[in-house]
Amino acid sequence: MQSGQAARVSLLGAAVLFSTGGAAIKLLSFTGWQVACMRSALAAGVIWLLLPQARKAWTPGVLGVAVCFAATMIFYALANKLTTAANAIFLQSTAPLYLLILGPLLLKEAVHKVDLLLMLVLGAGLALLLMGQETVTAAATDPVRGNILAACAGVSWALTVLGLRWQSRRGGEEENSALTCVVAGNVLACLAAATMAFPIPAAPVGDWMIVVYLGVAQIALAYFFLTRGISKVPALEASLLLLLEPVLSPVWAWLVHREEPSIAALGGGAMILLATMIRAFTNADRAAPAD
Repeated sequence: MQSGQAARVSLLGAAVLFSTGGAAIKLLSFTGWQVACMRSALAAGVIWLLLPQARKAWTPGVLGVAVCFAATMIFYALANKLTTAANAIFLQSTAPLYLLILGPLLLKEAVHKVDLLLMLVLGAGLALLLMGQETVTAAATDPVRGNILAACAGVSWALTVLGLRWQSRRGGEEENSALTCVVAGNVLACLAAATMAFPIPAAPVGDWMIVVYLGVAQIALAYFFLTRGISKVPALEASLLLLLEPVLSPVWAWLVHREEPSIAALGGGAMILLATMIRAFTNADRAAPAD
């Protein structure tokens, strides 16, 4: 297989693994805090072993970004125990909305007319998700609170991306900074969640196997695939390939739990995915060199 094709397969593999998180978390008898603690502990250790570039110095800047990443990991685990997998991933995917707002304020990034339109589309999608009436089910026990936590994951993920942009502008290696943030963020998420996770109860062997899958495959292996592919595929194509995650996440939840998102949630999610796709194209156009 040619290197370009292998890189694309790696990115698709990462997106598929990321997308299984919601359905897998819902299978567990553990609380969201316990899932976040154990998943992040395993992920940090495996990434540290698999990717030597993730062992770089933990500078104050990297640790600051890692705090935001840790918050994302915890919010997402908690949200998936309370709301639908579709709402959890779609609300986290509203991060571009906050980036469009915070980028100009904090990094002095230019605002374009198309950005204002995308903010409206993303905002409408967010409103549909938050205002839609979700049915309480065994797999979504408190949709309102879960939606709020998932929206918080969107904010913390936007701050993570913003922090990585700031790091790269200071002359650091963006990929290495990102990997160090992933390791440090998982360590911090484990420590923070541990305050609410213990004591961890006895559970069936199947639950422990799923926890191992979440830490080793769904996070660590996915980031391994991501780092193998991201540098060899154009940014636009990589962004579009990774959109497979929010597309597949509700599919796995339906297959495993027969979880059916509301029409409002599906409509809001479609608007968010559309806006994200358009933003990827416009960013690629701006980055393209002039003839």
